[in-house]
Amino acid sequence: MAKGIEIRTSPHLKRVMSVERIMRAVVLALLPICAFAVYQFGLSVLLLLLTTTGVAVATEWFFARLSGQGNTISDWSVVITGLLLGLTLPPGFPLWMAAVAAFIGVALGKALFGGLGYNVMNPALVGRAFVQAAFPVAITTWTPAFAPGRFTELIPSTLTLPFMQPQPVEDWIAGLQLDAWTGATPLALQKFQQIELPPADVFTGMIAGSAGETSALLILLCGLWLAWQRMLDWRIPVSVMVGAALVAMPFWLMDGTQYPSPWFVLSSGGLMLGAWFMASDMVASPVTARGAIIYGLFIGVLTVLIRLFGGLVEGVMYAILLANAVGPLISSWTQPRVYGSKVKGSK
Repeated sequence: MAKGIEIRTSPHLKRVMSVERIMRAVVLALLPICAFAVYQFGLSVLLLLLTTTGVAVATEWFFARLSGQGNTISDWSVVITGLLLGLTLPPGFPLWMAAVAAFIGVALGKALFGGLGYNVMNPALVGRAFVQAAFPVAITTWTPAFAPGRFTELIPSTLTLPFMQPQPVEDWIAGLQLDAWTGATPLALQKFQQIELPPADVFTGMIAGSAGETSALLILLCGLWLAWQRMLDWRIPVSVMVGAALVAMPFWLMDGTQYPSPWFVLSSGGLMLGAWFMASDMVASPVTARGAIIYGLFIGVLTVLIRLFGGLVEGVMYAILLANAVGPLISSWTQPRVYGSKVKGSK
């Protein structure tokens, strides 16, 4: 006897999935990355993360009260903004500048558009883009990883007073008596000196860089856990990595001494963190399957082009922000045809 067909009206929900549950899962996935950043760079990064998260939460609360929306902090989205922002900043970034970045990110990147679900671009990247333009020296000042005494003293520039010149870290670094410290990130070494650090060191995070962007391995594991929990669309980060590798491959094969290998491109800089935790933002990314793939490929391709031919050593931030801007168009172009409707332009 054939089974009957049960027909019900929409919505067809497979499981309970609230915004709070998704955001809490993302926060949990970010905690190991934050813990490694603190272990790698010490107390300065701990204060940096507390500052960006605290100011982001306070800004969210202020604008929610101002607009009469009530308590919007409980959805955890602003905590993600604060953590991600802190992870993208240099370890010794002055705390007052980090506070400005968090305020701008939430105020202009989120509250201005109406709050969660209405923001056009990733708020954390909006805040970082602002401080990159406003404080170009501080945002490109790097400190060594695993420095001795990182749990007993702060990086000198951390407590710089507002509108004062950040304290130089050269004397502090010289006092550490480190071997082979160049003061540059792996991306800068490769771009300007054609020096590619050992792949294992770059992949595992034994390098200098932004607070939470160094360990591609850890970020990948945390992102895969989120994908396994179905808290993000895996097509986006996979497409970002595929697009970056496909563009990097021919240049590397053409001249491996000048251009980085695809493995280095994927492991270095903020590509992994951007692909798994920023490009996959549910609000600012396309909602269709084809759109997610096109969106991810766009970010990966643009990132490598900026790295190879632009004036900046990193291009992930601008690639994601530009992709956020065209995301609604991608969603519109890739919408499936309504069942029973005719193709546009057909008779």
